[in-house]
Amino acid sequence: MIKLAVFDLDGTLCDTIEDLATAVNVALDKLGYRTHETEAYKQMVGSGMKNLVFRALPEGHKTEAEVEQARVLMLDYYKDHFADKTYPYDGIPELLLKLKQKGIRIAVCTNKAHNMALMVVEKLFGEAFDTVIGKSDDRPLKPDPYSVNEIMSRYGVNANETVFIGDSGVDIKTAINSRTTSIGVLWGFRD
Repeated sequence: MIKLAVFDLDGTLCDTIEDLATAVNVALDKLGYRTHETEAYKQMVGSGMKNLVFRALPEGHKTEAEVEQARVLMLDYYKDHFADKTYPYDGIPELLLKLKQKGIRIAVCTNKAHNMALMVVEKLFGEAFDTVIGKSDDRPLKPDPYSVNEIMSRYGVNANETVFIGDSGVDIKTAINSRTTSIGVLWGFRD
């Protein structure tokens, strides 16, 4: 019996791609680099903001210092514009309500920076989630199972009682690594 549903955030619960793309493009433009079409960002997201910026920077401009400079510029814009065009996918709010009504705990596990994940979840879903865990310096990124295992431990639930829902290979690998059942969605950033 399923007792816990852990969701990826970007591309699974909500469409954030336009706001992410705009934020990175603002940073690239400020640094004098070529920007990318929004569609191209669908293949760049999923491994945290530092990796997103790294992938967006032009070849020959991917040093630690340049990545950090672009990441800071991107986050400076994104913190004020994270929900300009971000929205939950159709049916997600209703799904979350039904899971809660069935007594299933719901959580978010994302590679988005923890503070940004909290802001997006609160803005779009209020207090629907029991737990939100995003990227922080004290835990590894997905597909490492650390955060999923932490959530299961918090609620006294084992892997056989947990599903992990996501839109990318990173999410499926996270489910495999945490020994949970994976559910891949087709409406997200990957096919």
